[in-house]
Amino acid sequence: MAFVLRVIINGVAIWVTTLVLRPRFDVVLADPSTTWKRVVAFLVIGLVFGLVNAIVKPIVRLLSLPLYILTLGLFTLVVNALMLLLTGWLTRFTHWGLHIESFGIAVVAALIISVLSFILSVIIGRRDRRHHA
Repeated sequence: MAFVLRVIINGVAIWVTTLVLRPRFDVVLADPSTTWKRVVAFLVIGLVFGLVNAIVKPIVRLLSLPLYILTLGLFTLVVNALMLLLTGWLTRFTHWGLHIESFGIAVVAALIISVLSFILSVIIGRRDRRHHA
């Protein structure tokens, strides 16, 4: 259940980021005629982003540990941007995809997505605690 919740949070964060950074950061669909197709596309992109973060990010984090230490953790933004670019590259092989104009846009998008994901996780986490207490 936690992974499904993480996918939904990623999808919502990516959706809000596309609203802020469009057209430089957007989800491209072959047939964007229905809202349902856009929602599914955002959820699938959230799933791909979650899998990239779960599989690739720990390896990159380990390999770039000296840069994390040297930049006092600010290198996290670069790694998150690279994970977004990888997600965009992976989704281009389908009829829909995450379009990112440049690395700079990816850094800004990574910052927005990180903040939104944190806020949504805190909000949902508080609700879960209230229902279980």
